[in-house]
Amino acid sequence: MTGKTIKAQDKQFRKPERNFEKKGVVNPRTSYYVLLENVVNSDKQDMKTMVDLGRYFSIFAPRQSGKSTFLEQICSELHRDPTYAVILLSFQNLKNVDKREFYKEIEKVLYARLKNRLREVNCKKCAVVESFLENHHLKDHLSFMHLFEELNRIIEFKKITVFIDEFDGIPLSELENFLTTLRELYMKCKKVEQKALYSVGLIGIRNVTKLIVSGKSPFNIADQVDMPPFSLKNVRDLYAQYTAETNQPFTEEAVKRVHRESAGQPWLVNRLGTILTVDIKPGTPKPIEESDVEEAIRVLLLERNDHFDNLYEKAKLYKETFVKIVFDHVKYNPDDEDQTWLEQYGLIKKKDRKAVVANNIYKERYLETFFHETRVPEELSAAAYSLPDGSLDMENILLDFEQYIAQIGVRAFYREKKPYEKTGQFLLTAWLYQFVRRGAGELRYEVPGGFGRMDILLSYRGRKYIIETKVNRQNLSRTLEKGIAQVAEKYLTAESVREGFLVIFDTKTLLGEGCEPRCHRHGDKKITAFVIGIGRSETRGAGRV
Repeated sequence: MTGKTIKAQDKQFRKPERNFEKKGVVNPRTSYYVLLENVVNSDKQDMKTMVDLGRYFSIFAPRQSGKSTFLEQICSELHRDPTYAVILLSFQNLKNVDKREFYKEIEKVLYARLKNRLREVNCKKCAVVESFLENHHLKDHLSFMHLFEELNRIIEFKKITVFIDEFDGIPLSELENFLTTLRELYMKCKKVEQKALYSVGLIGIRNVTKLIVSGKSPFNIADQVDMPPFSLKNVRDLYAQYTAETNQPFTEEAVKRVHRESAGQPWLVNRLGTILTVDIKPGTPKPIEESDVEEAIRVLLLERNDHFDNLYEKAKLYKETFVKIVFDHVKYNPDDEDQTWLEQYGLIKKKDRKAVVANNIYKERYLETFFHETRVPEELSAAAYSLPDGSLDMENILLDFEQYIAQIGVRAFYREKKPYEKTGQFLLTAWLYQFVRRGAGELRYEVPGGFGRMDILLSYRGRKYIIETKVNRQNLSRTLEKGIAQVAEKYLTAESVREGFLVIFDTKTLLGEGCEPRCHRHGDKKITAFVIGIGRSETRGAGRV
């Protein structure tokens, strides 16, 4: 790669002929384009093989992950064989139409494209098919079924394959009927070699194979196909196309950095390509290096765009689960509802049996956003809280945290007039995050252990700081007693640590009242307890409630 870089630098920069696409289907004539690798089902069969075998399948992946572009490429590949008639439909913008309008729209597009394809391949039954279509109109799921039952009788040696993009746009009232009809057509003709509706693919962001309607799954006959991200080779090949047009190369380190930070997410790879070549190092044959990628990522993280905005709206619906996954090495659970939605939106993925954020860019963008919403002061100085031995002065850190709570008020702690359990833990995590955000340590919360779950575990310069949080609603003394025993007997023992911290958010203590730390001994363990008032009063702190 180094040799190529030196050689490229001796050449003159040429204006690029194409660009890095960030919206919609990629046109190879106007945008750089690579084929996705390993688009296969659970049996490792690729799309062409599945269609050849007459399989029904579903591709459900996040938006802007290359689904529509991949579909168009598959359609072109299949149409090299004159026995195939591939019909690409889209249910986009149909969610709110009535049943009759829904089937009318299907008829208009499906009939036109089927007739064009049959004429294109000189089908001998073309006239008969066109005559039938002129008199058979789609108005419900039964007429849709009859359409293909009749086409099975008329057409010989032609294989109709229907791909439905944006399947999520189907009217909810017709979901069960439509899927059940597809299932019935599949089951009726499964053993029939010559059939008109040969293969069906549903493409969207929701996995309909998991839908349960009226106590059953109406589309459980389909293969599930995963849409993979760009591989390192994909990223290298994509950027090499730009180099071939302009003489401006990417170093191998730069390519690897893009792939590592984006985890191959296609939109991110393309957007970084644009920032690198248009904003960071435009109009020069000088190579794009890893340091340029670092700068491009800083630019991207501060950018407002539809991609980030759409994901943010989804991420904040499951904010606590998302933040927990960032820190806690959470076990992947395919039946966990929050994880399922975050995965479908492309925010998390499974890795080594764990649920992890999909890529480093999403992690930093949304973690920073969520923590910024807490109005925690940015860049708290670790030096200001350092003791002579290099450890953190956790007592002063938590005292200043109490002052922060007094400043922001208690509104965030209450939902429908009841104290919200996780708010204090989340705010404290945001406060402590400032000490590890540059890689100086590690922060985890709700950490599973042999004796339960620690609320917060901060590791900093080889030392562990264990912090338990509680919300007191009734008896502060009892909450304090239980919390001290829990920290000492469970968490400190499990981690072989002698000192821990207990933070109690007390609904019986008014906001802003004293938070003097108190040290408690439990055997050979020391627990420093802080009581932070989150109580509300009609006469005190009214402006904060």
